[in-house]
Amino acid sequence: MVLAVSGPPGDVTHTNGSPSVATGDPLLAGAELCADSTLPRLNDTKEVEAFIDSAEVVVIGFLEGEDSHGYNQLLETAKKIDSIPVALCTVKEVWADYSLSSDTVVLFRKADNHREDLVIAKSKKLDTDGLVNFFSVNEVRYITEYNQVTAVGLFNSEVKTHLLLFVNRGSKDYSELKDRLQALAPEFTGKFLFVLVNGAVKSNLRSLDYFGLKPKDLPRVGIYDGNSDMKWLLPEGEISTERVREFCQSFLRGELKDVKQAGVQPKTEL
Repeated sequence: MVLAVSGPPGDVTHTNGSPSVATGDPLLAGAELCADSTLPRLNDTKEVEAFIDSAEVVVIGFLEGEDSHGYNQLLETAKKIDSIPVALCTVKEVWADYSLSSDTVVLFRKADNHREDLVIAKSKKLDTDGLVNFFSVNEVRYITEYNQVTAVGLFNSEVKTHLLLFVNRGSKDYSELKDRLQALAPEFTGKFLFVLVNGAVKSNLRSLDYFGLKPKDLPRVGIYDGNSDMKWLLPEGEISTERVREFCQSFLRGELKDVKQAGVQPKTEL
């Protein structure tokens, strides 16, 4: 597909802030705050599981302690990125439940039931910028806006089929359609990644063209199957939850293979 990365992910600007665990969650009530940070400390497997389940994407530093290499970098990264909750686990009995034997920063995400491990000992250079990049490229959500950074995580995922919402940011139905498909996405966990492509961004025009679309044609919904390199568009009409759900299910049933692909122009004989 033409949703390609044309170079290494660039710098990403994030709003400053510190992630925290909602104290109202009884499952997380036992999480202790580290004395010199806002990172919650997870003391047993139940707390770790509750923390993983608390957001679409979370990061846990399985580190021996505050003196471990990577701790300060993780702390600084947590301050820079407020979209991903971050916690610390120093209990090695818990590490064993996640098949970890050395200091590791782990990102867990729900969209494709994936975890991404960054083993500290195997990192040639570990700094805050590197961890920011690790967070950013792997931040795949129930609906992920496509850009140069998120493309890395999207195409590295084991889930190779994408449900694409092509829509112009700022249009009257942008927020409503995004929320509608975000609510639908959990039904297809492990089968589709839901991706938002902003047609108002010049760098995305090539992606639209791949589906035979222009910004004036939006909003539209398409499916791209990375395994077969085939693509289809949902026929024009209302982009309702029911229509998109049936579109996804028709792909899973194998019914789209005989349907004309999107963006395919008929050959002209001279």
